[in-house]
Amino acid sequence: MIGKRVIKILQEALLILIHTYQHTLSLTFGPCCRFYPSCSSYAIESIERFGITKGVWLSMRRIIKCHPFNPGGYDPVIEINKNL
Repeated sequence: MIGKRVIKILQEALLILIHTYQHTLSLTFGPCCRFYPSCSSYAIESIERFGITKGVWLSMRRIIKCHPFNPGGYDPVIEINKNL
């Protein structure tokens, strides 16, 4: 089993990569995301809120929806109902 410290290090490394993307490549290509918040902002929020496993899963589902046949729009990170 991977220790919590290793998971936290992986999570922080992934967040650094996403922030680096936002401040380099994303600026080069300009604002082209069809969703709000942008896919990279969505990924950061979902990873910070739910951890690396569920956060990456939610981010990948969001990125898969990002194609010319999807109208996009407002698509926030899901809220978890703790009463369930």
